[in-house]
Amino acid sequence: MGKRRIPRSERGHVMAAAGMVMIGSLGIQTASSLSASLFDALGPIPVSSMRMLVAALVMLALIRPKLAGRSKDEWLGIVVYGLTMAAMNICLYSAIDRIPMGVAVTLEFLGPCVVALAGSHHWREGLCAVVALAGVGLISFTPGGYFNPAGYLFALGSAFCFGLYTLFADKVGKTGTGLDGLALSVTVAALATLPVSVSHVAHATPAQWGVIAASAVLGVAIPYTMDTLSGRITSARVVGTLFSIDPAMSVVIAALILRQTITPTAMLGVIVVSVAGALLVWASGGSTER
Repeated sequence: MGKRRIPRSERGHVMAAAGMVMIGSLGIQTASSLSASLFDALGPIPVSSMRMLVAALVMLALIRPKLAGRSKDEWLGIVVYGLTMAAMNICLYSAIDRIPMGVAVTLEFLGPCVVALAGSHHWREGLCAVVALAGVGLISFTPGGYFNPAGYLFALGSAFCFGLYTLFADKVGKTGTGLDGLALSVTVAALATLPVSVSHVAHATPAQWGVIAASAVLGVAIPYTMDTLSGRITSARVVGTLFSIDPAMSVVIAALILRQTITPTAMLGVIVVSVAGALLVWASGGSTER
């Protein structure tokens, strides 16, 4: 039996999705680097909260989601998705405040890997998971490694939230226009962290607000929209596999903007985790969205 010929339209959808995911990854990692420049002045949690507030205002103004006509299940998915989004961003920013951004993002990528592994039924997926953990070991426990207990705890907390995010992203993204539910979930995330963002409004200078606004658009509004749209034109497995670019992208962006560099051994660990994670998600058919 010959190989199945992939229809040209399907190849076009995959290429389009790859472009969207690349744009989203570039936006998220650039936004994280920009936000990290404000941590010393404002703190990681206030920065995360304020950028989520700006992102919610932008998305509500542009998308204008409808509130009426939604079932209880839809609202439950929107609320849980938004709360998970808020917790994921806070944990990731708290991790980046303590360990190199590339390491934090690599550890966060373990979340969807675990979700994919939980749904697998073959030994090869388990082997991919072991290889991914070996990559984490290369990052952390070799000379010049980056093990920091608090930083790792926050990064793994972000990974846990990323796993939950994975479970709800497809459900919310596939309802209505997809973007409606996304805008409402971002709004829920902003409301959940509103006490923090409001209490720090007066502490930020106009220049800092400019960075926060840029981070909100580059790191939330654009990439989350790209992820949602890419998930609607191709399979979640394809999109999830493409997300394995995030750890490597974070290393490159952190080096360019934050002047952060990691050892060659740790860089090898990032590559090992990315490749093993991509193979795991692809082989298990897991669903991941940011």
